[in-house]
Amino acid sequence: MFAKMKFAPGLAGLICIAVASTTNKASAVSEEIARKCSALTAKAFPTREIGNPAAGSAKGTGTEQRNYFRRCLAKQGNIGQ
Repeated sequence: MFAKMKFAPGLAGLICIAVASTTNKASAVSEEIARKCSALTAKAFPTREIGNPAAGSAKGTGTEQRNYFRRCLAKQGNIGQ
């Protein structure tokens, strides 16, 4: 009887792990969309010194740039529409 009691929680744990791993699917972003969003982000947040990305952005912060890029990816590159 005790052997069955030790086996049941382990089996339940394995089932939970198997279900969680199959339901956690992430969609891949295509390279074309990522490049388009990168270009749109660079256009929306130009650098202070042309050609020097270390100089920072003339508009917005790094967090705003990342949020803009993520929104662009979520909308499949149609951020302005």
